[in-house]
Amino acid sequence: MGWITAVLASDLARKALGLALASFTIILFLLNLRRAGERTGRLAERLQSTEKAHDIQRQMLDAAARRPRDSNDLAQRMRDGHF
Repeated sequence: MGWITAVLASDLARKALGLALASFTIILFLLNLRRAGERTGRLAERLQSTEKAHDIQRQMLDAAARRPRDSNDLAQRMRDGHF
């Protein structure tokens, strides 16, 4: 146990340990940034697909709102050429 305190007491060992800890911290930070970027990309893709689905649903609702109400309305539209 005494040799550990003797090694840590030297300036060179403390500087090396500090540099190793700083490097380890930077590596962890970069890995966390990468993971956050991947998560952001997945969320953006999910948002895009949700928006596309909503647009399609909105188009379907608009088409349903413009449909003929009964067979007489359908026949009238076909006679007028507005179908």
